[in-house]
Amino acid sequence: MILHVLQSTPCSRKTTQMELMHKLGSHVVFRFFLSLGVSVLGGFIFTAIHTPIPWLLGPMIFMLIGSQIAKLPLLWPTSIRDYGILIVGYSIGLTLTAEALQGILHQLPMMLLMTLLLIGLCTLTAYVASKLTDFDFSSLLVGSIPGGLSQMVSLAEEMQSINLTLVTFLQVTRLIMIVFCVPFLLFSPWIGGTAGGGTNQPIIETATWAALFPEILLYAPLCIAGAWIARKLRFPTAFMLGPMIVMCVIQLSTTMHTPNLPSSLLNISQLMIGSHVGLMLRPQQLQRKMQTVTLAITSSVLLIAGSLGLSYILMKIFSLSAATSLLSMAPGGMDQMSIMAHEVNANLSVVSGYQLFRILFIFFIVSSLLKMILMRMLRKKETSTRSSVT
Repeated sequence: MILHVLQSTPCSRKTTQMELMHKLGSHVVFRFFLSLGVSVLGGFIFTAIHTPIPWLLGPMIFMLIGSQIAKLPLLWPTSIRDYGILIVGYSIGLTLTAEALQGILHQLPMMLLMTLLLIGLCTLTAYVASKLTDFDFSSLLVGSIPGGLSQMVSLAEEMQSINLTLVTFLQVTRLIMIVFCVPFLLFSPWIGGTAGGGTNQPIIETATWAALFPEILLYAPLCIAGAWIARKLRFPTAFMLGPMIVMCVIQLSTTMHTPNLPSSLLNISQLMIGSHVGLMLRPQQLQRKMQTVTLAITSSVLLIAGSLGLSYILMKIFSLSAATSLLSMAPGGMDQMSIMAHEVNANLSVVSGYQLFRILFIFFIVSSLLKMILMRMLRKKETSTRSSVT
């Protein structure tokens, strides 16, 4: 982008560096406000047609269409997405009461079992796909595991033998399909998204902007500090986990009032996240596009179907609502699943508990095991290649 601006700017000896930087800044500002307009338009249109979570899906779809079909020069800084996630993290932290944490601890063995079953399904899908296509098993496996986009892409970058573009496309496609399909499943007659989240559910009432003050003037800097500390410590989804921990500690250790968020602020956070997701998919970077797109959609559908089956088991064992069970098992981003839990009044503490456990388990255990196994597979492949040559 910077190179494009430099090339398109008529530089001469009279053009000062300040003027050049001003033109560059104006170009970036124009792209951002164009993107903001596209996102807001998507949110309003999806609200008008009564789509589920319109301020997440609307900006996401309109940014995807605007960048890939209309070829608009859209721009959405990652930092804006991060602060949208921070708002969601604050909201989740409000649900982590002592009673909610006891319930999560009670379900830890089931969380481990469900996570292992979900990873097993991803491994099986990747293995079958590697036999039916020209793609290697390592890339398909890293692209299939729902451990967070940034974590899996980082793992792929460390492994030179892995197809980074394929991994990114599979992860983004899964994320977009889940964000788009799960809301319609939630509001379907089979799930009944308007139902509550089960017994002993901490229901969060939305508030007005005036009710946020003055407490929010203390909590906002603390949440930002928590997010940055979590990021320095390399926590997964740091901008969500940091504020969650901060608000959980405040609620458990003090009697201070923790104000709930107004619905309009939650809508803004959805727009901040959805706009970024919509720009992540770049089909033009793919080789064998038709085969890759078919593979990505098929594997995502199989993963969603498997999650539905696991959520049914979870619902029957713990007497949770269908919405809470589905959002707990859905292999999407923790921020998106939490937003949906807000919308359908699901048990947010249970949903965030299952999602957080899976992210941490994959981040700390599965990623290390994957790296070790894939390195061993690569060494065996290199050894066999040398022996065949000699």
